[in-house]
Amino acid sequence: MRIAFAALCAVVLIAAAFLFGCQGVGGGFAQVSNLTLSSPAFQDGGMLPVKYTCDGSGVNPPLQISNIPNGTQSLALVVDDPDAPMGTWIHWIMWNIPPDTASIGEHSVPPGAQQGSNTFGKLRWDGPCSAAGTTHRYLFRLYALDKVLNLPEKSAKPRLEAEMQGHVLGQTLLTVKYARPLS
Repeated sequence: MRIAFAALCAVVLIAAAFLFGCQGVGGGFAQVSNLTLSSPAFQDGGMLPVKYTCDGSGVNPPLQISNIPNGTQSLALVVDDPDAPMGTWIHWIMWNIPPDTASIGEHSVPPGAQQGSNTFGKLRWDGPCSAAGTTHRYLFRLYALDKVLNLPEKSAKPRLEAEMQGHVLGQTLLTVKYARPLS
């Protein structure tokens, strides 16, 4: 009896972990997918080259997208810094990226995609520019959505997340770090 109860508890815990591990934006459930985001400029968990920061030319890094789930109508991208001392700092948000987009080139935006306001108040990529000697993480989150979003230009991250709620088919995370050199 104890063995059967322990086995039942294990099954319930595994099922709960699976369900809660698949949560999408805003608590909506997302299908499990193999959506992938990578970059030829850096490795996941690696260091961001200076070129893509305020210490370099400040252009967005190239990104590669693969394994887009069936039924995807658009993609959305959010890049933020959760280590900023004043709270999460948004470096780039973009939505309505066409679902057949296989890459986002360096210093470019896919045709048809819309950009929203980052924390700098700009509609573009603004590279990392943290305090010298500190290392921050930069999270590139890509979402596959079952609809094209109807958002006004200049929308910020909270508005994008609210609009995506319940429409996430898959999501992935690419993490990179940057440490500004000491002068």
